[in-house]
Formats: sequence, C-alpha cells, structure tokens
Amino acid sequence: MSTVPDGKKLVRSPSGLRMVPENGAFNSPFSLNEPQWVPDKECPSCMQCDKKYDFLTRKHHCRRCGRCFCDKCCSKKVALPRMCFVDPVRQCGECSLVSQKEMDFYDKQLKVLMGGGSFIVTLGTSKTSETMMCRLSNNHRYLFFDGESHFEVELSRISSMQVLTEESTPEGGNSRASGMLLHYKPTGSQDPQQLRMEAADDKKTASSWLAAMHKAAKLLYEARDR
Repeated sequence: MSTVPDGKKLVRSPSGLRMVPENGAFNSPFSLNEPQWVPDKECPSCMQCDKKYDFLTRKHHCRRCGRCFCDKCCSKKVALPRMCFVDPVRQCGECSLVSQKEMDFYDKQLKVLMGGGSFIVTLGTSKTSETMMCRLSNNHRYLFFDGESHFEVELSRISSMQVLTEESTPEGGNSRASGMLLHYKPTGSQDPQQLRMEAADDKKTASSWLAAMHKAAKLLYEARDR
C-alpha cells in the first residue's frame, strides 16, 4: 500500500480551494478535517468582541475553528496545510497563532524527518540490534527503516512514543534526545510491538530527527482526538 502513488485532486469547499488525496485513506495522519461552521442564525454578534452584525459589520467564519467573527477579529489570512488549503485562509486571532506555529513544523521539521537519521534499532525483546536509516515517507504516513533488512511502521498504528534523553555534557546541564521507544501494531496484526531506537554514529542529526518526531507526535495525537 505504501508504494502506491498518492493521486491528488483539487476540490472547492466553502472555505476555499483544497488539494486533497483522491482516496481519503491516503490522508496525512497530521491532517485535520474542516470544521462545521456555526450557523449564521446562531451568531448574531462577533464571538470574540460581541459586536453586533449589521449592514456595515459583516460576519466571517474562521476556517480552522468554524466560529464566526467580525472582520477586525478575523482579518488574518494564514496558511493552513493541515487542512490542505492551496492558499492562506481567513482565521481568527487565536487560530492564526496556532497555525503560524505549525508552519515551523511544515517548513522545517518535516524536511528533517524525511531526510532521515541513523539509529540502532531493536525490535521487541530481541537481543540483536541493527543499524538502520529511519525516515518519514513523502506522504507522511510511514516510517521507513532501511538496513540489511527493511520494514515500515504506519504512523496511524503507533499507540505511544517516548523520547529517550541523555545529558549533553559530562558536567550535566541540558539533556538532548538520544533515542525513542515506540509501541505500535504491525500492519495486519492486532498484537502490539515494541521498537527501540538509539542514535548511531551521527548523534547530532539523530537528535534533530528525534526532536522533530516529538513535535510530529503532538500533531498526530491532536488529529486523532479532534
């Protein structure tokens, strides 16, 4: 399934143009569904400043939360890649701040994850380990592990991620990410599996990859809970 090209299609919604997978099963695990808009009849005034709507004061719906606001409280147009919008879309002040912070993940951390890092990988309770390159797939749906052997982990089947840390200097001080413990269900199985990753030779690159994966986990869990 992971090797099938993910076709895209352009769709128009009340919120704007979106570029989405032709098959919903291929959605990015970080993506969010568009919210239901609060019906106009249920919001006679701005849900932020309480200003009444009239001929001069128009109402606008935030594309991220679906609530309605006056132009002053919903004036910013910010990129929203988690909903696959082609262009920046109108968002309220609170949502625009969240979306702007997420852009750091899409602009930087995703590139780090897809670039990969080298890790010593141990499956389950095995006493043998293998040095493997781990990277995020281009569609964001899989972690690929490549070494003498090859396997993949679907992000949607990961139940927990725990970042392992170590002191960055012999004298103590700030700690840095040195590994990760994953619990997931292999494709086609309901039996949970444990996977342990520890930074190999290039610890700096591995630490950056782990930090990016930690941020990815937050978005992943948020998308599941929404």
